[in-house]
Amino acid sequence: MNRAEFCFHAELNDFLPRDSKNATLMHQFPNHPSIKDSLESFGIPHPEVETIAVNGKSVDFSYRVQDGDRCDIYPISQSVELSPRVRLRPQPEPRFVLDIHLGKLAGFLRMLGFDTLYRNDYPDEELARVSSAENRILLTRDIGLLKRGIVTHGYWVRSTNPHQRLEEVLRRFELFDAITPFSRCIHCNGLLETVTKQSILERLEPKTREHYDEFRRCSSCDKIYWKGSHYEKMQEFIDGVRGDILLK
Repeated sequence: MNRAEFCFHAELNDFLPRDSKNATLMHQFPNHPSIKDSLESFGIPHPEVETIAVNGKSVDFSYRVQDGDRCDIYPISQSVELSPRVRLRPQPEPRFVLDIHLGKLAGFLRMLGFDTLYRNDYPDEELARVSSAENRILLTRDIGLLKRGIVTHGYWVRSTNPHQRLEEVLRRFELFDAITPFSRCIHCNGLLETVTKQSILERLEPKTREHYDEFRRCSSCDKIYWKGSHYEKMQEFIDGVRGDILLK
């Protein structure tokens, strides 16, 4: 039986049992499995892994583990000086698909302008397929879903608080400079376009007609938006998110 040492760094320890966290773990194996299969045998979803070093050398998921190897596994949050460093996957665009547990997070991401797919009836198979086929980052509370082989980009959302979940995702994918508030429909994810008041006049309530002149319409579901009290509350929320991030 072959043996290799594995060390999982930083937040990858979230997936390990308490007595295995922040420790060098011995892995026994026959033949020479891929390092992707080996690290997942410890319960680590491969999309959470950013860099793999074997005996100080950067490798990809196809590397075959050898007897006596020392394997260090790093998440994106931990900078690693390796030259050359092998990239495990292309850099993802900030486009998302979310599981059924993250409905509020989906609304927040759309509010900030991020292309975010969400349905409350997505089966796991479709979530994985959409993530793979459309090159979307899969955000989920289901660790097992991230282990599906076709998922390339994904993240297990740790927090249970909706506001903290948003900050967590913004930090994880470094999205602060990509925020474009009120450019997408919160309800359906469609892009918003400016429309004249006259073109939608018959759809407006009397008080809305009287007090507002600037409107936007969803190009997908046709929902109308204007800067009413709901807008002011959302703007306060966005300012709060940005302020909290700048203070930390």
